[in-house]
Amino acid sequence: MDNKDSEAEIHPLKTEDVKVQENHENSVERRIVSKQSSQLSRLSRWRTAAFFISLFLCLIIVFAFSFIIPCPERPVSERTWFRNYNHTVAYQFLAIQDVNKDKVQDVIFAFKASNGSSSFNRSCLDEGLPSPCAFVAAVSGTNGRALWERPAAEEVEWMECGIKQLGGAEALGCLVVGKPVSLTAVDGHTGEIQWRHSSDFGANYTVLTPVSVIPDVDSDGVQDLIIFIATGDKIKTFIHSGKNGKQIGSTGSLTVDGKPRYIRLKLVSSSYFLFYTENSIYAYSLKDLYSAATGMEINLPSLQQDPQWEKNIDSTTHRLSLLSFGDIRYLAKIPGQSQENILVVNSDMATLINAHSLQTLWTLNVSRVVSEPLLGYYKPNVLGIVLESEIGPNTKKVMVVESGSGTVQWNLKLNSIAESPGPATLPTADHRSTFLIWGEYQVPGNDTRSRAPLQKLYLFHPSYTNVLLELRNSTDQIIAFDALLFERSRHACYVLLRGPQPSEEPGMVSLMKRKLKEDVSRSRVIWLSQVAVDSEQYIRDRLYRMRFQSRE
Repeated sequence: MDNKDSEAEIHPLKTEDVKVQENHENSVERRIVSKQSSQLSRLSRWRTAAFFISLFLCLIIVFAFSFIIPCPERPVSERTWFRNYNHTVAYQFLAIQDVNKDKVQDVIFAFKASNGSSSFNRSCLDEGLPSPCAFVAAVSGTNGRALWERPAAEEVEWMECGIKQLGGAEALGCLVVGKPVSLTAVDGHTGEIQWRHSSDFGANYTVLTPVSVIPDVDSDGVQDLIIFIATGDKIKTFIHSGKNGKQIGSTGSLTVDGKPRYIRLKLVSSSYFLFYTENSIYAYSLKDLYSAATGMEINLPSLQQDPQWEKNIDSTTHRLSLLSFGDIRYLAKIPGQSQENILVVNSDMATLINAHSLQTLWTLNVSRVVSEPLLGYYKPNVLGIVLESEIGPNTKKVMVVESGSGTVQWNLKLNSIAESPGPATLPTADHRSTFLIWGEYQVPGNDTRSRAPLQKLYLFHPSYTNVLLELRNSTDQIIAFDALLFERSRHACYVLLRGPQPSEEPGMVSLMKRKLKEDVSRSRVIWLSQVAVDSEQYIRDRLYRMRFQSRE
């Protein structure tokens, strides 16, 4: 301490200089700190402003989408609608597709009349056709409103809808095969005629259905069409452009030994057409049919031949040597693990054939199948086949057969008439199916064979193996019946087309769509066995709440 005081007394000016320097450094430090604080404060204000501006913009966007920009309205579908046509006959045809692009399926059908409905007031003369003529009409699936109607032909031999790019249009189109022979392409969205061509199929012909769509063979960017016409023991082959309807090449000719039908089988890299008569099966590759019609070879990847199949096809007659059956009723394609298999149904047996090796997978004794085999799911994700076989006068048996093994999973005996519609299936959310069956269930011990069977629609679901729901009782003549989901995974409905057919006198034709739940809630519960596991109302309520799921 004494030393410091002495130093200060000896050097007083030096001490003052040190104090001044220290004060200056402290002042500089304070200014730097103050400047940094000011910058941080300004940055914080900018961040706050950016946050509130972003929040304000988000609120504006939410407000716009919530109140200013209207949300797309979901179509409100009526549970049941009817559309009636007077002084009309209807054709045995129903097509289902989304015509007006509202994501709800619509109905396309054909009827014959002098004039269309009052909704459009069109006549046959508008298209240069004699009266009466055949109209093609599209009806909204939501409310039954007529979307379009178009005179298309004097008579309808066949109609195929859901064809992509027909006439070069973006919407799915319909091909109308008319009488006298004409081919007419109709835009499925607007009903406008895309093209119309006359053709010469010869006399006493029958159109083999369905019409098949084949890859673009004339290089115009649009898929083409192949049409088979049966005349006597010959099958004529016509290939037409899907874009303008003109015939490609000349007419091919195939020889068979009876009245033919056909299915188209798609293999891994090839496509075959199987024509079957009562006693024989004939196989032609698409490449063979194209070469026969045009006289030219074509090398498209989808027009190759399968070596295994070619070994088993007789080079002269085109019979399949490994598939020898008698009294063939139906051929059907059954999805397999890697490709489609072939179900052959004759008068007393059903046989599943492996489409690759042409070897038998299983056989099942079944007599006189009376309707096209139908696919459905009795067990979750296990594909089944629905077969209806005649077991006596006005009596049939309905069977669900497992496609992998041929095991009968469920069967039911019903009284039935010859004109009874075939069955239908709807996919459910539990990966099974709801089965819709026409006939009349006879309670054991209650003999009703003295009168003609009634047409009743029944619902069966595998969750209740001993229960049927009687949905409706129809005394009208049913021309066509179908069941489907009108919206994706919801709105399960069935469609009925009733009234006189072209061979009968004109009358009232009625087209009806009905939501399945409406009938389930009012249905009659039928116990197939004496064991009642739940109350009838509980079963109605549970099946009413059943959910559906579209399969890709």
